Amino acid sequence: MRILVNGVRLFVDIEGAGLVAEGPVMREKPTMIVLHGGPGADHSIFKPAFSQLSDLAQIVYVDHRGNGRSEDGDPKHWTLDQWADDIFALCQTLGIKEPIIFGASFGGFVAQAYATKYPGHLRALILAATTAHVDFETIFAAFGRIAGHDAGQVARAYWSDPTPERRLAYFENCLPHYSVAPPDPDMMQRMTVKNPVAMHFNGPDNEMGRFDFRAALNRLTCPALILSGNRDPMMPVPFSDVLLTSLGNARATHHTLPDAGHLLEYDQPEVFFAHLRRFISEEIACD
Repeated sequence: MRILVNGVRLFVDIEGAGLVAEGPVMREKPTMIVLHGGPGADHSIFKPAFSQLSDLAQIVYVDHRGNGRSEDGDPKHWTLDQWADDIFALCQTLGIKEPIIFGASFGGFVAQAYATKYPGHLRALILAATTAHVDFETIFAAFGRIAGHDAGQVARAYWSDPTPERRLAYFENCLPHYSVAPPDPDMMQRMTVKNPVAMHFNGPDNEMGRFDFRAALNRLTCPALILSGNRDPMMPVPFSDVLLTSLGNARATHHTLPDAGHLLEYDQPEVFFAHLRRFISEEIACD
């Protein structure tokens, strides 16, 4: 469905009932909003794998404005602050109270923007393969170490000064190293890719190089789960270590998945979803 939020129609998909009939009562499941990476990608990267969590939580998939099947709106609103406001407004529109927010990669940036702007609105925060602040030299070094010198140079060229030509070279030379397992061509075929929003956001001179949630995260007190992969060239493990330190006032835990790249659920699905199931189940048990 497409829902009008802050002047644009966002593509939203919902999996699983929010209320479950159990004998004489209707049990309410928590709602988990999953925020996709990119920018320029869409929610399809989570399907069908995240369906296995629908017995624990109602899952809300959303394409950010300017991404996927959502309307673009004015490019001046392609900002983390606006994307955070969109999630808050979507919750208000759908009547979602205290959601669990899952954000992967760029989706993790949006999740942090939302959590730090509306700290009393979310129930819990899950951050996967993401960072509170981008250190590009750490990324370039990780690509060189994990993917090889040539990939490292292509990554440096793209992230230092994004252009459509450099983005194409990045997709060809660097994206295959996002996972340890062989790339899944079907996933890329399913994805609706919008390059303009990536050009707008990526790079050291754009918001990608400017945002910094390290201080603001210290204000959060909700439970938080941080997941990283030990072979992730895009969001190396030290980024997650910083997240854990920044979430010093939250009940936060960090797990590094072995033999996993940037696509944690793709490289280590059993371990990845075991962590999510445990975390969500613990939240339900606290009710």
